[in-house]
Amino acid sequence: MAQSSGPLRTAIASLGRACTQHRRLHLTAPRNEAVVISGRRLARQIRGEAKLDVEQWVADGNRRPHLSVVLVGDNPASHSYVKNKTKAAADVGITSETILKPASITEEELLELISKLNTDNKVDGLLVQLPLPGIPTLGKNVVVAGRSKNVGMPIAMLLHTDGTHERPGGDATVTISHRYTPKDQLREHTKLADIIVAAAGIPNLITADMIKEGAAVIDVGINRIQDPVTGKPKLVGDVDFEGVKKKASFITPVPGGVGPMTVAMLMKNTIIAAKKLLKLREN
Repeated sequence: MAQSSGPLRTAIASLGRACTQHRRLHLTAPRNEAVVISGRRLARQIRGEAKLDVEQWVADGNRRPHLSVVLVGDNPASHSYVKNKTKAAADVGITSETILKPASITEEELLELISKLNTDNKVDGLLVQLPLPGIPTLGKNVVVAGRSKNVGMPIAMLLHTDGTHERPGGDATVTISHRYTPKDQLREHTKLADIIVAAAGIPNLITADMIKEGAAVIDVGINRIQDPVTGKPKLVGDVDFEGVKKKASFITPVPGGVGPMTVAMLMKNTIIAAKKLLKLREN
């Protein structure tokens, strides 16, 4: 069954392949600026492939893959994310359901619900929605700015894990910082980093003076701020995009970078899980 951490990990891996194998298809940038990794373009391609895969799967006599999403609380951003995921599921032919639970739900109740869904033979993918492209990472110095259990820590673990492990990692040397790391200390680490993953939830946390020439910068942050010009709400990441792209080799925008890829890989993982489940039943 596809779990919540899988889409992010596979999105990172897929964006990495885009950097190394499909540069001309999905990466564009003026000279002397970072290559902007277009998560939207690659996501469209993957979702197109997933749709064809589902159509063939159903034509062969199998039931449509099913995705269950558990949404906890009433955070507007989370509701927006879930709406995008269920819409994407419908677009590729995957059935889905959203199970709403109040923020007051206990950990025991939530784990019981997850266990029930995890053992339901009709559920192929499971995502729990609570309030990165992979550049080549072998031997690289990486700074992960953020330590959340949903993003920062899983990415750090993925990047530093042995590449020969049963679930291969990135074989990188990883430094983890967080919102309380003093800016001058953070700068000391980021200036040495080959790769920076920003996921702390702080607008403009990473600025051009904090990175070395040619670093790859992956922005996973999502922040809503007031646009100083229009006065309207605006979505930004944790990176000063305009400044950093002049020094970085690769950079992901917000919106349009990691987010679309995460949704696309959730669809793909749900299809993969459905096929694996059928094989288990046949055996």
